[in-house]
Amino acid sequence: MAKAKQNSLSPEDLDHLRAELDAGRAPAVWFTSAAVGVEAGRSAKVLAFTEPAEGDFIQVRPTGEKDELSFSPAELTLEKPAPRKRTPPPRAKDPEPGPAAAPTPIEHIYTPEPKPVPAKPARTDPKPAAAKPAAAPTSRPAARKKAGAAEVTVTLTSTAEGEWTVDLQSGTKRVLRSAPIAASAVAQAAKLLLPEVDEAVETVLSAARERHLARVEQLRAELDAAQRALDELTG
Repeated sequence: MAKAKQNSLSPEDLDHLRAELDAGRAPAVWFTSAAVGVEAGRSAKVLAFTEPAEGDFIQVRPTGEKDELSFSPAELTLEKPAPRKRTPPPRAKDPEPGPAAAPTPIEHIYTPEPKPVPAKPARTDPKPAAAKPAAAPTSRPAARKKAGAAEVTVTLTSTAEGEWTVDLQSGTKRVLRSAPIAASAVAQAAKLLLPEVDEAVETVLSAARERHLARVEQLRAELDAAQRALDELTG
């Protein structure tokens, strides 16, 4: 009999799971037959959604495990599978009773104790034993990578005005894109890294300071001129 196919997660199901996570609950899901490396029908708890929502962006923890794994909507479902029915093993038939066997008379026979046989010397084979052929390697399905085991790339970008942004990419997934970061934080982090990094960051910060200082002097001069004009008009 063909096994009923479980429906994968729909956009409405994803919205429901996100709402459960926002409410502080870890909703339950079940693996479909499309899940790789996991038995279909097994349950798991949804932990988080990664961005952008592409590929394996649903992080779950299978029941009975501590690892966090990532799956796609096609590999998960909200439909709980029906419990499996256990078929009891067939009961062995009791043997049919046969006619009672007649008692065997006991006969006492004297048997002399056998003489000990001298042990034969061990045989030495001058020929080396033939090497056994190496077992052929068996291919196993590649294990799914855990969430968080991907390579992380951090990129800092500066503008001519001294503004800094940071990009964060975990594997093929972009976590942060052009997120603003304080210049003072960049300067402190650069001092903890290689001298070349500190020197390059300090060069950018010094140029930005000079530009802002020149702008401040210009604004002060404009403010003084405006104040003098105001004094003449009100004097």
